[in-house]
Amino acid sequence: MEHGGWTYILTNKPGGVLYIGVTSSLAARMAQHRQGAGSVFCRKYWISRLVLAERHASIEEAITREKALKAWKREWKIRLTEQANPGWDDLLEYLI
Repeated sequence: MEHGGWTYILTNKPGGVLYIGVTSSLAARMAQHRQGAGSVFCRKYWISRLVLAERHASIEEAITREKALKAWKREWKIRLTEQANPGWDDLLEYLI
């Protein structure tokens, strides 16, 4: 049985450093990031604010989207984030 997946963007502050990730469980992955067990990059730059999350029907679709987003220019990523979340609010409390 397929459970789907998520692509997500984290930041340390509005317009700050961006991190794009993929996971099958957004709640579990965010717990890892917030406990400092996420990526070394996130720990280095204090990145833990969830500003964009996209749900996908399959993990394969999520991985494809993650690769596409990582190839985007920074300004495109910022525009996508601001269209979905103009205040750069931490969305974790709304999604989980």
